[in-house]
Amino acid sequence: MTDTIFAPATAPGRAAVAVVRLSGPGTLEAVRSLSGRVPRPRQASLRKLRAGNGEVLDEGLVLWFPAPGSYTGEESAELHLHGGGAVVASVLQALAALGLRLAEPGEFTRRAFENGRLDLAQAEGVADLIDAETEAQRRQALAQLDGALGRARDVWRADLVEALALFEAAVDFPDEDLPDDLARRARPVLDRLVMALSGAVAGVRRAEQIRDGFSIALVGAPNAGKSTLLNALARREAAIVTPTPGTTRDIIEVSVRLAGYKVVLADTAGLREAEDAVEVEGVRRARLRAAEADLRLWVVDGAGGAGAGAAPPDVLRAGDFCLVSKSDLSSGDAVGRALTEAAALGLEPHRLSAHRPGDVSALEAALAGRVVAALGASEPPAATRLRHAALLSEAIERLESARALSDAPELAAEDVRLAARALDRITGRIGPEDVLDRIFSTFCIGK
Repeated sequence: MTDTIFAPATAPGRAAVAVVRLSGPGTLEAVRSLSGRVPRPRQASLRKLRAGNGEVLDEGLVLWFPAPGSYTGEESAELHLHGGGAVVASVLQALAALGLRLAEPGEFTRRAFENGRLDLAQAEGVADLIDAETEAQRRQALAQLDGALGRARDVWRADLVEALALFEAAVDFPDEDLPDDLARRARPVLDRLVMALSGAVAGVRRAEQIRDGFSIALVGAPNAGKSTLLNALARREAAIVTPTPGTTRDIIEVSVRLAGYKVVLADTAGLREAEDAVEVEGVRRARLRAAEADLRLWVVDGAGGAGAGAAPPDVLRAGDFCLVSKSDLSSGDAVGRALTEAAALGLEPHRLSAHRPGDVSALEAALAGRVVAALGASEPPAATRLRHAALLSEAIERLESARALSDAPELAAEDVRLAARALDRITGRIGPEDVLDRIFSTFCIGK
């Protein structure tokens, strides 16, 4: 890391203020060349910024952060400029003329990781915090940035060290005056570890739902009112609504916020026996998306239309919703049969009209309650990504092998060592370069 890098840290476009960040061994000299002299550490100072030929580029605030007390752990600086595009471009050109290099995506955070300012899980928390759109995403990302997973890993690793010490003592000192059951004493420690790691793996699913959105699929017969309901929940015309059955052929997604959580609503093709090739594919996709969703809303035509008597879709599960739509219109016997079948399946029934705001608000409240019940635990999950889950599962597999080999302590000890290595890779203490490249390439320029 001998290069000195720079990048805009604010989004492009017209703005009141733009921030340019610098990091690396040449930062001090670059700041001196632009502003004439370096301000006191961590104190904003108003300076005229000049190009190499002495031309004034802008007047702005300059901050200098000496190593190691900076975000990256290197000499760093920030230039707070006026936000016009021409101003920012001229300062970036001046920095390039001084021999500095434009940063790659995520390079500032990668340097922070490589200089020990962040572990890998915390770096992932930085990316999640930048992308956070809801309160739940913000809380989860902040917990990750605060080192929640690293602290959990330290607790798990302490137990691993305890188990490893027992196995190694049984192997290395067989003739010493030590208890005969040293290896067996490691079993409760391994049991406790497997339970803790299994709980962390289970939490990854909740973390993904918080980050990517709780998925809700609207399913039902054609013209049941799915698209109308989607538009009402989205509060915009997201889906085309016509009297023609089969208007919706593909999946239409809309993101909304309920109780501070991101929710992804999916309007799907009407479920029926179709002959048209396009509609057949739409029905196939509808069934697949419904099967993958966290919650399904079975929409039944409350006006007694042609699809009102259709059998419940086979993708429904206990706890899903049965929504009798168009309740402002007269309903037929088919709706009663649908509600009877819904009760048999354990579905939660609701009657509503998408044209009555009170009905839509009541449905939103019911959906919000379901989302909070699924995602609203008091503490954010420690492990939040599939990468974490894969390494935790690898550690669990090794620990289960160690439990099975407790009568062969030398083999069990090796499994415990491999479990420890898997946990170390979560926070990046050891890890292949291509994994780091993949993680940091998803960051934005300037972070």
